Amino acid sequence: MWSIARTRSLQRHIEWALLSAALLGLVVWLGTSLDRVNHIVQDAGLRWVARPTPDNIVIVAIDDASIAAIGRWPWRRALHAELISRISAQQPLAIGMDVLFNEEDLDYPQDDVLLADALSRSGRVVLPVLQRGHGPAADSSDLPWRTFADAAAGLGHVYVAPDPDGVVRSLYLSEGPAAAPWRHFSLALLCVAEPSAPPCSTREPTAQPGQAHPPSVQGNAWQRADRRLIAYGGGPGHFTTYSYIDVLRGQVPPTAFQGKYVLVGAAASGLGDMFATPVGHESRLMPGVEVVAHVLDSRLSGVRIDPASPVLNAAFNLVPVAVALVVLLLAGPLAGLLTCAGLAAATLLLSLALPAWAGLQFAPAGALAGLALAYPLWSWRRLSAAAHFLRLELDRLQREGLSLRLPDGASDSRDFLEKRINAVERASRHLRDLHHFVSESLQQLPTPILVCDPQGRILLTNAAARRHLGIMHPAANLQGESAVELLRDLVLPGTEQPLITHDTLRNRSLPRHTEARDAQERSLLVQCSPFTDLAQAGWLLTLVDLTEMRRAQLQRDQALNFISHDIRAPNASILTLLEMQRAYPGHLDCAELVQRIERYARKSLSMAESFVQLASAESQEYRREPVDLVALLAEAVDDLWALAKEHEVALVVTHAPEAANTLGDRGLLSRAVTNILHNAIKFSPAGGTVRCAILDRGKYWAVSVRDEGPGIAPEKQDQLFGPFKRLHERSHPGIAGVGLGLALVRTVVERHGGVLQVNSEVGQGAEFVLLLPVQA
Repeated sequence: MWSIARTRSLQRHIEWALLSAALLGLVVWLGTSLDRVNHIVQDAGLRWVARPTPDNIVIVAIDDASIAAIGRWPWRRALHAELISRISAQQPLAIGMDVLFNEEDLDYPQDDVLLADALSRSGRVVLPVLQRGHGPAADSSDLPWRTFADAAAGLGHVYVAPDPDGVVRSLYLSEGPAAAPWRHFSLALLCVAEPSAPPCSTREPTAQPGQAHPPSVQGNAWQRADRRLIAYGGGPGHFTTYSYIDVLRGQVPPTAFQGKYVLVGAAASGLGDMFATPVGHESRLMPGVEVVAHVLDSRLSGVRIDPASPVLNAAFNLVPVAVALVVLLLAGPLAGLLTCAGLAAATLLLSLALPAWAGLQFAPAGALAGLALAYPLWSWRRLSAAAHFLRLELDRLQREGLSLRLPDGASDSRDFLEKRINAVERASRHLRDLHHFVSESLQQLPTPILVCDPQGRILLTNAAARRHLGIMHPAANLQGESAVELLRDLVLPGTEQPLITHDTLRNRSLPRHTEARDAQERSLLVQCSPFTDLAQAGWLLTLVDLTEMRRAQLQRDQALNFISHDIRAPNASILTLLEMQRAYPGHLDCAELVQRIERYARKSLSMAESFVQLASAESQEYRREPVDLVALLAEAVDDLWALAKEHEVALVVTHAPEAANTLGDRGLLSRAVTNILHNAIKFSPAGGTVRCAILDRGKYWAVSVRDEGPGIAPEKQDQLFGPFKRLHERSHPGIAGVGLGLALVRTVVERHGGVLQVNSEVGQGAEFVLLLPVQA
């Protein structure tokens, strides 16, 4: 069984390792493939970096109101010159004119002069640069007309890089011919306002007179570099915006542009470039000039978001999936499900929060897909393995004789798993019935039985075991209790060492059969049977009470000793006298011979009679009848008066009520009182007094007999009432007896529901008290 379990565990770990390898590989691939899912999460994360509306960036929009007031586009360049002059009058930091002036105006050449003059006088205007043609194969720049380029404070490209879904999420800070790329429009504005800024250390290429483009740019492949994610501060309309026509009319505050970056660009419907952005609400598009404003705002605010490196992104996706796989291997289904859900939520929250917290953007689609697949895939494998295991176990139970061929219920499903479950339910019900039958049978056994595990924890007990342990409540449950503690007083005779310990249970060193003794002086045969067919063997402990058998054996041995020695001795003396008389006639006269034979015969008869009386007192049914203890004591005193006279002992009754009624066998009670009085007389010295009394002690009558004999040491008083015990055989050898009198007294008193007490000290006499129940 142990090897089967190990094989099953090894197979489970191999399956888990293969599934983990396949799933982790899939996660790495999906991390770069599920762009749509990644964009959904990343766009939500970009919304978390929203910022308040900045007060240092202003947009002048060529909007629908301006088109309606001025006329259709394009407008005359004299209007743009006027706009630049009005804005420059308020001393802005920089002006970004996101309008392309790539050729001269042949219809109104004087307007070009006005515009060039306005650009030159302002000294803060940045003009845009575009790539001529389409696609990365185009290799030339579409620059402003040379006069305007010379008059402008700077040039910058305004190209953005839409993703395949058409949403603008990033741009290139450097774009243009490989020999001399252009800065982004926002960086050009920053360099105009702060020429000493780090990105402003290089100069852009300039065209020579008569050339549309600088010679260093001609013939160079177009390149883009330094891709950056756009940290949008808000949705469309996030910045302070003034209408173009309002600026021309002077309908703006006098400090609207002072110390600010001013961006001029198209925002009218159907005019200019409009882009879909991650922060666009309700599919609203954002003008290109506002995209530039967001890039400039993030630069000024120090907010930067970079896409995570491929290695870091792969680790970000692999770690939660690996943790989920480990939990699925070690924990249960519910814990695995909760872990997968928690890790997915944590991955999603981190993906949303890390752009704002750390400036890193991850692609979590691989991790989310892996976490979504880990639980069902592993559950499928475990479910398949469980169904296979159930089928094998049911087949094995049937092969081993457990009948499970029960008719299918009408409600059985055609689903194979439900069929397995129904079969296991029937098998479990069968096993429960069998367990109930075994348990009930065990409860009916009269022998105490305990079933425990190798650590001594009790698994099952029967009613006899609970009674043996002194637990009388029928519903008491000892399951989980320690058998070592409950049986700690069970010791080996002679060594007094505990029989059942944690070490002997764990090491399986308990003897199969051994005899022990408990604190109640019970002799017990302990049978210890290990469950050798289990991987971790338990123990079946059976306690057989041998106390009565050992007592019977002791009584038998005592009886044999009595017969072989005490009764045999007088008879042997008689035979010796007869042989001496036959061998030496006349050695003893006839009278003395008869007298000695008679004495030995009476002694033998007396011992036999005492033995028979004790045996009868222990085994026969008592005849219950009302008995007056006062009268019974008086009769015993009268019967022994002659003996007391012979021993020169006074026999007196010091106290007695008028009547002391009890219920019992009069003959045996009389014999018990007579034996006590007889012993008191025998052990009292000449001239002594034996005092008798009957006292009322509530539920008992106390028949007291006190002598003035040698007394009994306290440590020997427990031996007084055993059969054939003569404690004064050495100190008073002249006092005859075989040690059966007090044994008979104790037996009679206890069988009448009473108690026999002794109070004595050495040299101070002894008092025997017979406590017998009061009977009205």
